[in-house]
Amino acid sequence: MKRVSPAALKAAISDRAELAILDAREEGEFGTAHLFWASPLPLSRLPLIARALVPNPAARVVVTDDGRGLAERAARELAALGYSDVAVLDGGTPAWDAAGYVLFSGVNVPSKAFGEWVEHHYGTESIDAADLKALADRGERMVILDSRPLDEFRRMSIPGGINVPGGELAYRIGSLVPDPDTLVVVNCAGRTRSILGAESLRSAGIPNRVLALRNGTMGWELAGFACARGETARYPEGTPPDLDTALARAEALRVKHKVGLVDRETVDAWAADGTRTLYLLDVRDPAEFAESHIPGSRSAPGGQLVQATDGWIAVRNARIVLVDDTGVRARMAAQWLAQMGHRDIHVLEGGLVAPLVTGPWVPDVALPEVEALPLRAVHAALAAGQGRVVDLARSIAFRDGHIPGSLWGVRTRLDALAARLPETGLVAVTSPDDNRTASLAVEELADLTAARVGVLEGGVAVWAAAGLPLAADRTNPPDEACIDAYLRPYDRNSGVEAAMVAYLSWEIDLVKEIARDGDAPFG
Repeated sequence: MKRVSPAALKAAISDRAELAILDAREEGEFGTAHLFWASPLPLSRLPLIARALVPNPAARVVVTDDGRGLAERAARELAALGYSDVAVLDGGTPAWDAAGYVLFSGVNVPSKAFGEWVEHHYGTESIDAADLKALADRGERMVILDSRPLDEFRRMSIPGGINVPGGELAYRIGSLVPDPDTLVVVNCAGRTRSILGAESLRSAGIPNRVLALRNGTMGWELAGFACARGETARYPEGTPPDLDTALARAEALRVKHKVGLVDRETVDAWAADGTRTLYLLDVRDPAEFAESHIPGSRSAPGGQLVQATDGWIAVRNARIVLVDDTGVRARMAAQWLAQMGHRDIHVLEGGLVAPLVTGPWVPDVALPEVEALPLRAVHAALAAGQGRVVDLARSIAFRDGHIPGSLWGVRTRLDALAARLPETGLVAVTSPDDNRTASLAVEELADLTAARVGVLEGGVAVWAAAGLPLAADRTNPPDEACIDAYLRPYDRNSGVEAAMVAYLSWEIDLVKEIARDGDAPFG
């Protein structure tokens, strides 16, 4: 197996060739300490997301972990999937640290560090929670725009806020806030999307005063104020009436930051070029993507793409083409990626050029043939005490709702459940990705029990649709068992306030850490 030393990898990060650094640990483990430019490729989901993170199997790939052998397993799996230039970081993160290089905690570190850099570089104005509350109490003419996805907004929001995800802000601000004297405040849960959202509007040159809510909903709660729950106020859908103005603003930023324009013919030629990696990312709302999109593109809502770039783009120095229908959202996201250091970044001219397809992006992976267990059979077996459900959802999603009595687990580590599996009857496996992960887990579970093992046909969604009850328990699994997710302060069952303070301090300190690391080409 090919190996690369920490010194050789450090040098490779600075060259102009394509390079993907992939960490084979689960997200929660990855978040404890990892390389700055590493993207998490959890071994449990590797076959399903490898091609999305690294579309070209000829790309140079280095796999790492914490020295426990996961990287070697991942490298073998990548080779079996056709990746031809795969190496393992010799000694993993401990060796990187021993060589004197910087390790980072947390997730989406490049994007979050970039957000802090943006605030320092542009002098983004902000307002703290107490001052915002005072303005609201006085009836100040203002609007609060929450730049997170709708599901996060519904969970908790600043009272009176409107949900406008970051990629939509510059596109829709004219129709949302036609009065130039109205104060605009942009918030998220912490800092990054507040800063980037506010600076998107400031950079676009809207006439309003724009402020970021310092520390977002965390700062709001730490100040002793209550968040709203279950709110649904959202921007009007459809093309905004002031499209020409929004496009002119976005075009000026595209030119300023040297983002290219390409036509569909060029994109198709790039897609067929086996010597380079191409990311074709559609930055519209996921519902718009599902209605119609260019074949081969992936949904990457603009605000989230900039906030969590490592979840979509693992290959440094790859070609990146952003797509939308009118050109505004693609230009706004592209100019931020250019400032992050992605130099081969382009916007597709002409928007959604036919041919188009519908539906969600689905990984092109050959899944094993497994038995589908009908809901009726699974329900009857559970009622008779002759069955068990194994749920491979993310741990924090499992907490929110699962079939009563289910066991939560992580594929590739299901031996931890062996003692709790029945030896007779059936074991039904489910996962929220149309049972793709569940299908991969059947063989592993079959090695652990003599019971009949298959996937629950239709998954938990079919169970719920049949009117059967779901169980919810924030303590199952407990915090320390959630290796698959890097828990946000809100996800924790204890020490939430301390976790908020620590998280916000961590974000602020990233500017110093990236300077010490030296590999972030922001600007």
